[in-house]
Amino acid sequence: MIPNKDSKIKIEEILNDKNLSRSQIILEYRKYCKNNNIKEDLSFIDKLKTKPIRTLSGVVPITVLTKPFPCPGKCIFCPDDVMMPKSYLTLEPGAQRALMNKFDPYLQVKNRMQALQNIGHKTEKIELLVLGGTWSVYPRHYQEWFIKRCLDAMNEFQYKEYKYEKNRINFDTKISEEEPSLKDWNIELLKKAQKKNEKGKYRCIGITLETRPDRISKNEVIHLRELGATKIQLGIQNTNDYILNENKRGENSEDQKKAINLLRRAGFKIQIHWMPNLYKSTPKTDKEDIEVIYSNGSYMPDEIKIYPCSVIESAELYTYWKNKKYQSYTEKDLMDVLIHAKLIVPEYSRINRLIRDIPSTYIETGNKKTNFRQIVQEEMKRRNLQCRCIRCREIRNEKIEEIKFKKYQYETSVSKEFFLSFNSKDKILGFLRLSIPKDSVGYIKEIENCSIIREVHVYGKALGIKDKSDSTQHLGLGSRLIKEAEKISKKENFSKIAVISGIGTREYYKKRGFKLDNLYQIKILTNG
Repeated sequence: MIPNKDSKIKIEEILNDKNLSRSQIILEYRKYCKNNNIKEDLSFIDKLKTKPIRTLSGVVPITVLTKPFPCPGKCIFCPDDVMMPKSYLTLEPGAQRALMNKFDPYLQVKNRMQALQNIGHKTEKIELLVLGGTWSVYPRHYQEWFIKRCLDAMNEFQYKEYKYEKNRINFDTKISEEEPSLKDWNIELLKKAQKKNEKGKYRCIGITLETRPDRISKNEVIHLRELGATKIQLGIQNTNDYILNENKRGENSEDQKKAINLLRRAGFKIQIHWMPNLYKSTPKTDKEDIEVIYSNGSYMPDEIKIYPCSVIESAELYTYWKNKKYQSYTEKDLMDVLIHAKLIVPEYSRINRLIRDIPSTYIETGNKKTNFRQIVQEEMKRRNLQCRCIRCREIRNEKIEEIKFKKYQYETSVSKEFFLSFNSKDKILGFLRLSIPKDSVGYIKEIENCSIIREVHVYGKALGIKDKSDSTQHLGLGSRLIKEAEKISKKENFSKIAVISGIGTREYYKKRGFKLDNLYQIKILTNG
């Protein structure tokens, strides 16, 4: 609130200054409130917030890239930029931020938190997305140090009022800590950073890592949990072995199925990358492939990123295209494939991306429209077609009406899955993924004979850990979903329920009766 006339006049002066950007206005407003002992009006900042959609899913995603490192893959479609980890390009937005920060994990997180706060976003609940080639081939001490330094940045973060110079903010660019050698590293340093983050002001509520299916093993799954990972991105690209072989993927559909089954059985959320228009693919085979992904019990991912193939000059596929051995789909054919995919994806899955945001200057042939997702959605609306994926049904800023509970059940190769949700009309307010295993996991002792909560997510704009408001994040939906999961688990004859909790959500689950047992939090189910 603006408490008096003089304050209101000052704010109007700030708003009417044509030389200030929105982020500068927010900065000036915060400084003014601090200097005059005035409580910030969060609704005022919300109106000025740029890119509000970034935090409308209830958390703040922060993407960091690992350093350039050799990849075992020889995929013909993959670009080769020597300044970037494999498959990434220097001019991509996230890659530019990583390069600016010299791939330092601490600086990437710290400066991104600062930038997001500058434009009005809360950063107390952070989902850390670690991208860059194949995570599993990096040295383990580098992996552990990288995650530790990301957590250090959250644990030590203090918002600073940076001075503007020529409409730019001066961020920290000095390398924060040199990468240790193997002999100088101890995993206990990572565990200390994790422990500190459990009760920190800025908490890591989830970690996403990306790797290849042929790199997933039982030992790798355990190590991913030791790092604190809760979601794994897998480069599937296609499920057809002939097409995989022709594109030199170096793995097959059996590798994919094994990886997904191992990860799902360990409670991970699974996101796959799928690439229409590969070499030797056709619109017909792509349509058949997306149907396989959501009907074969060894796939059925929780999330999917759809990346239609584009030809980049540094990729081997460029030579195929120059020699007329490959051609991109027409816009009509690509539209047809993507609409088919959106109609196939079920309501328990989320389409995170429909197009990869590659600068058009890199693309020799293929889709160059970065807003093609919007174009597809408009075409579907014109045809009176509706996508049922989670992203298309998030509540966001829409008005909440009557809240109803829904239980959706489906079978995978290793589990019976329940997608539990609270909805307002057809819009999702929050959901929970419960996995009822069909057999013993065999290699993770603490989750033997446990049902597993793989994800709890409540939508609404991202709030602080202690913020209270009428947002969906404070309607108690998460607790109600957990209680429903417990009821189902008991009905399925389970006496224990586990949760693959993020580091920063351990306190949340602790308050609901879960106790940390090595890699998971466990709750004993009573007969009540």
